[in-house]
Amino acid sequence: MIEKYVGHTVEIIYFDSKGAITQRQIEVRSIKGAAVKAYCLEQHAPRIFRIENILAVMPVVRKRFG
Repeated sequence: MIEKYVGHTVEIIYFDSKGAITQRQIEVRSIKGAAVKAYCLEQHAPRIFRIENILAVMPVVRKRFG
């Protein structure tokens, strides 16, 4: 499901390492096996997310002005 978003910004809902449901905006960099390598826009740092813990993915649409 998330494979088609490599190179794009998406919003995900997922289970974090403590089992809490969290929502984040990430830039998907690559997918290796069962892991999504991404840049978290909220933590301002690279992160790895387990695909099995991602509950939902939605593309982020940026508005253009002008």
